[in-house]
Amino acid sequence: MGRKSTRREIKLSDEDRERLEQIICNPRSPQKHVWRARIILELGSGRGLVETMRRTGMSKPTVWRWWDRFLAGGVDGLLRDATRPPGKTPVPEEKVKAVIALAMSPPPEHARHWTVRALARKSGMAVSTVHGILKANGLRPHQVKTFKVSRDPRFGIKVRDVVGLYVDPPDHAVVLSVDESERVNAIGSSERANQIQALGRTQRPLPMKPGHAETRTHDYRRNGTTCLLAALDVATGKVVGRTVGRHRSEEFLAFLDHVAEGIDPGTPVHVVLDNVSSHKSAEVREWLKDRPDWTFHFTPTSASWMNAVEGFFSKLSRQRLKDAVFDSLDECIAAIEGYIEHHNANDARPFRWSRKPEDLVEAWKRGHQKLQEMASSE
Repeated sequence: MGRKSTRREIKLSDEDRERLEQIICNPRSPQKHVWRARIILELGSGRGLVETMRRTGMSKPTVWRWWDRFLAGGVDGLLRDATRPPGKTPVPEEKVKAVIALAMSPPPEHARHWTVRALARKSGMAVSTVHGILKANGLRPHQVKTFKVSRDPRFGIKVRDVVGLYVDPPDHAVVLSVDESERVNAIGSSERANQIQALGRTQRPLPMKPGHAETRTHDYRRNGTTCLLAALDVATGKVVGRTVGRHRSEEFLAFLDHVAEGIDPGTPVHVVLDNVSSHKSAEVREWLKDRPDWTFHFTPTSASWMNAVEGFFSKLSRQRLKDAVFDSLDECIAAIEGYIEHHNANDARPFRWSRKPEDLVEAWKRGHQKLQEMASSE
């Protein structure tokens, strides 16, 4: 004959029984809550330990655990999991700081940067532990980003001038963002240059099929280059583009004449552009003298990202030119012209500028201050 349990019997109130039945009937209840409620309902109905185990399929320690939990905390006690100590001992703070300092220090002479495994060997920790420390502190020794602090002494003045055109353009005026394209090279990354390369492959690519990506040869053929001159209307987001063989003042002025054909005579035109020499030549200055309605606004040096049309060039590169295969220069030019036509018909939106000039100027000042501090410490 089994020994009688010394635990106090469970006597359920009507409210407790109703809550337990609601937990069981609710399809959204977690399963662990459902079987805990069933254990208590069985015990509360006068059934013993063995019978409750048989009806619920739970082990003796499990039934005891939730029997005791209900006696101590009621139904609410069934819905809470007991807190448990962490499975791993936390890494001591001094060791965490040592790994962070090591990751931010110069790498070994034989390496360009610290790797997780090198840091683990140096610190005597597991690779997973070092990886967790780096991730928690936002450290990525393998990653390098680029920056350029403008040296333009009139940075603040030019920023306020250009941003003012974007956010509060003059009445009845046209604001254009004009620039030349960037080059897209063989592997698809962008480099600042005045050409777009028509790259073909030495053999025809193999098409994609289920379970197999499109494949192409690693080598390529250069089928010529072209340069895209583009003007984005800030008010509408539409783009006027023209491909040319070279980008000189001659081609630039011919493009501006082409743009001017679509603007009513006498309309004030404000043009945002960067500091390329072909935008500031004697020929360009003479052209402006004959067109008093046109005004040029130059972005600060090393700040061509302020030119609104750069966003269009980025989309063109990502969506149409990157990794594309062109068997001829004409095919590449047709692709560019088709993309501009599609953009104007479907994707053109008014350009919106969100960053405040004051924030840009403050960030520029901080960048200069940081560079000066680094130079003085050397």
